[in-house]
Amino acid sequence: MKFTILGSNGFIGSHLVKHLRAEGDEYFLPERGFAFSREQNLGHVIYCIGLTSDFRSRPMDTVHAHVTELARVLENTSFESFLYLSSTRVYAGSDSGDEGQTLKVNSSNPSDLYNLSKLMGEAICFSLNNETVRVARLSNVIGNDFSSSNFIFSLIREAVNSGQIHLRTPLSGAKDYVAIDDVVGILPAIARSGRRQLYNVAGGVNLTNQTIVDEIMRLTGCALVVDPSPDCLNFPLISIERLTGEFDYRPRNIMSGMGKLIAKCKNK
Repeated sequence: MKFTILGSNGFIGSHLVKHLRAEGDEYFLPERGFAFSREQNLGHVIYCIGLTSDFRSRPMDTVHAHVTELARVLENTSFESFLYLSSTRVYAGSDSGDEGQTLKVNSSNPSDLYNLSKLMGEAICFSLNNETVRVARLSNVIGNDFSSSNFIFSLIREAVNSGQIHLRTPLSGAKDYVAIDDVVGILPAIARSGRRQLYNVAGGVNLTNQTIVDEIMRLTGCALVVDPSPDCLNFPLISIERLTGEFDYRPRNIMSGMGKLIAKCKNK
């Protein structure tokens, strides 16, 4: 059964390709700007194209990746299923992290551009009235990606390279994190046989910055400097009941793998 991975050079896409290769699955990796045709059936498409922490400095690229390129692909392809990767960041400021939750966004807030573009991408998918077109909202994905400026990677790099963590967000802040191996393990299953059109792919547990920093300090012996605490986004607990109820999905404990991440960073 063929998979087509769009965005195969990125963090999620490249790990997904490794997983499919290990499983013996057939896959197709179109280059950017590939001329799609409805005459070619792409099998199970997983759309991994997107920006993360650099969206503020690249607003047009963000909209192109999350919306306009998505629309081009959907309009010009044939497929068995289509899975668009969104983000649990869209739950910021909401009362619940359940898939049915009404979400809060503010178009005048530059930080909401990411959420708005992801939600627009989701809306395009849902507007097709095709039950094989699905959305997976990914939590903060953790793995061996030390080129990333994402939160935990940045903390580990600082601790290893300078012997000090400079925290610019409150110790009380909390988010959900999920391991890359859990993500790439479940995405093909959702693409093949998901019974719903929207799933949270997350750890199901919020970890505070304090918990994360304490563990990195314990493992590296680094010092900690904390800026006066600014306001931070409020993230509710992300529900994973749809995944655990439908699939054999049991996300691993992120904290138990912190030592391996630090060792990999030191080796680099």
